[in-house]
Amino acid sequence: MRLLVRFFGFLFATGAIVFLIAVTAAAGVVYIFSKDLPDTAQLRNYEPPVTTRIHANDGSILAEYSRERRLFLPSAAIPPLVKQAFISAEDKNFYTHNGVDFEGIARAASILAQGGRHMQGASTITQQVAKNFLVGNERSFERKIREALISFRIEAAYPKDRILELYLNEIYLGLGNYGVAAAALNYFNKSVYELTIPEAAYLAALPKAPNNYHPFQHRDRALERRNYVIDRMVADGFVSQKDGDKAKTEPLGVNPRVTSPNTYVAGYFAEEVRRELLDKYGDKKLYEGGLSVRSTLDPKMQAITRKALADGLVRFDEAHGFRGPMRHIDISYDWGLPLADIPALGDVKPWRLAVVLETNDSFARIGLQPGREKSGEVARERETGQLSQEGMRWAGRSIRAAVTPGDVIYVEPLAGRPGQYRLRQIPEISGAMVAMDPYTGRVFAMVGGFSYDQSEFNRATQALRQPGSSFKPFVYATALDNGYTPSSSILDEPITIVQANGESWTPENFEGAHGTGAHPLRYGVEHSKNMMTVRLAKDVGMPLIAEYAKRFGIYDDMPLYLPMSLGAGETTVMRMVTAYSMLCNGGKRVKATLIDRIQDRWGKTIYRHDERQCLGCDAPKWESQNEPKLIDKREQVLDPLTAYQITSIMEGVIERGTGQSIKAVGKHLAGKTGTTNEAKDLWFVGFSPDLAVGVYIGYDRPRPVGEGKSAQAATYAAPIFRDFMMVALKDKPDVPFRVPPGIKLISVDPHSGLRSKGAGSILEAFKPGTAPPDSYSPAGSDGGLQSGAAQDVDKQVGSGTGGLY
Repeated sequence: MRLLVRFFGFLFATGAIVFLIAVTAAAGVVYIFSKDLPDTAQLRNYEPPVTTRIHANDGSILAEYSRERRLFLPSAAIPPLVKQAFISAEDKNFYTHNGVDFEGIARAASILAQGGRHMQGASTITQQVAKNFLVGNERSFERKIREALISFRIEAAYPKDRILELYLNEIYLGLGNYGVAAAALNYFNKSVYELTIPEAAYLAALPKAPNNYHPFQHRDRALERRNYVIDRMVADGFVSQKDGDKAKTEPLGVNPRVTSPNTYVAGYFAEEVRRELLDKYGDKKLYEGGLSVRSTLDPKMQAITRKALADGLVRFDEAHGFRGPMRHIDISYDWGLPLADIPALGDVKPWRLAVVLETNDSFARIGLQPGREKSGEVARERETGQLSQEGMRWAGRSIRAAVTPGDVIYVEPLAGRPGQYRLRQIPEISGAMVAMDPYTGRVFAMVGGFSYDQSEFNRATQALRQPGSSFKPFVYATALDNGYTPSSSILDEPITIVQANGESWTPENFEGAHGTGAHPLRYGVEHSKNMMTVRLAKDVGMPLIAEYAKRFGIYDDMPLYLPMSLGAGETTVMRMVTAYSMLCNGGKRVKATLIDRIQDRWGKTIYRHDERQCLGCDAPKWESQNEPKLIDKREQVLDPLTAYQITSIMEGVIERGTGQSIKAVGKHLAGKTGTTNEAKDLWFVGFSPDLAVGVYIGYDRPRPVGEGKSAQAATYAAPIFRDFMMVALKDKPDVPFRVPPGIKLISVDPHSGLRSKGAGSILEAFKPGTAPPDSYSPAGSDGGLQSGAAQDVDKQVGSGTGGLY
């Protein structure tokens, strides 16, 4: 008996010693590895990299920018179904363990020993948070020990929901998605609230190895893993057996979301916003800051703008003939494969790339570029069509002469004729177009070229081009603001200017060097008379004109040369449209903007374009107080009366002058054509009472756009403006321009500027005290204005209104 007692005593003592040694060793390990553990406090202020999203003015997504596609969701905003799916897949005892799941470790070891097919990870969600945030991914026992120790600390410091929130927002789920919110959007084009059981289960299947369960490349594995997660959800009581069985019969249903500015053919617009955000906030804030940007883009108007400009460029380009195919490919085997490898422009739909398969005298048979499966493979289906003689008429050649089998071309479907296509080609000429709210500077639409995919150079904001005659209204506005009236007479006769270097400069009208005598100031704008404009600029003085050009933001520092009065300087479409907006809105300064408002990741507004103050808008309730008032402190850059006068004159450009093609719109419009020297740039800038629009076309490497009298803005730029306005204003009422208080409308003869009520007379706008006389006769004449008296005209410079300049 004593021996038995001694034996058990020995065992107990030995066990106690071993236990103490193990505890001491464990304590030592904990002590050693706890010394340099990261501080879990940083999890309290967790701000992960979040996607910056740019919205159009209707709230739709225009573009997203990020290094990690992530949308942060607080725990309360994550549906229970999503949480349950991840808990079943990753950590069934999440709500009961203290950071390390010893039961889970034993279960995983048992399954592994039994050769189980579905291996279970022993790491808890808390351990994965420790690994992702604090420890790193090093594969070593030391890392696992540190991970476990930190997990205990995390569990002691944070509630379970906070730990789960960190995990569900940080975890990588494949295809560039981080967190469940981004994954739900980009896998299924849904919010997390809309996910079904099989969809939530598939997302929960991904953390283990996203690439192994790729929805297209490894569909069978993905389905197997998803169904396993559904079984776990059933076993854990989150889903009924009936619902689980039904969910396992459903396909993956992955439908990747495509977010691209090409949805609104707004590549130039989105890129300009991106540049502005980069300049304002820097690289890190743009790609990781989770900014919510409400842009000014109107998707419908953007589509109208792009179509009007593209149609105008194509119209010009096709008038100059077919330049030949893009390239040639071998069609002796499957033509779809080499055709699919050719990059197609994504923002020129409904145009499509095609290859000519065979030709005859009547038509060419073409093969259309095949699409790609979601897996990235070329689709097997091959689509063909016919290119008829009618669809190639503009090319000016027969079908056999224009194309040969193997030629790659662009085609466009013919409306109402299935299988029939029209030949297209990318225009050589380019241009830009901007549509703006003239009262706020909000840019509704901007197109910086024919195709952003073809060229990212934004001709609306980056291309410095000569505005030509579209600058003239600012010369005349300067004169009207400094003593001239619309009836002031200016000679349209040859004038020679001796320049500082001793050389002479003799400007000519578009029609030639001959003059037409004296005319009222209005005539010089309506008919774009260079000789009248130079005379006026010479009398007003270039320093004053340069000051006004700077006020309107057209030029920062305009050289004081008379040719500048004819638009010989360089500026951008955006600047010109902004300047015209100030003429439209009564002379108030506006700043062009593509951004209405910017909010940070927490929803706080950090930028707002509208700087007006609203007095009384913050009243908690209505107590019979005065109505709220908007305080507008913007600078007045031009007298409102002058602004209306030049607007009225530019209405005449469309009614009687160089923009008569625009009369077809049938609405009150004002604007000005602009054709530069040698017709290298063609412009039209104008506005309705509530919309300012500008367009220019020209070659990127400036050269004449045509020969002879046809190469002018009235022929090519004005029709683009017309086509845009016809659609943009289609359902809008015809509103006349607002007449400011103080303007007096007097019936005058547009040819003489004198009072008249006869046929052809117009209502002219005059400031108080500047009404025209009933008659006028220049000194030394016996009646009307005589153009023959212009020989000495440079000496006849008057100083008041009604003089001969």
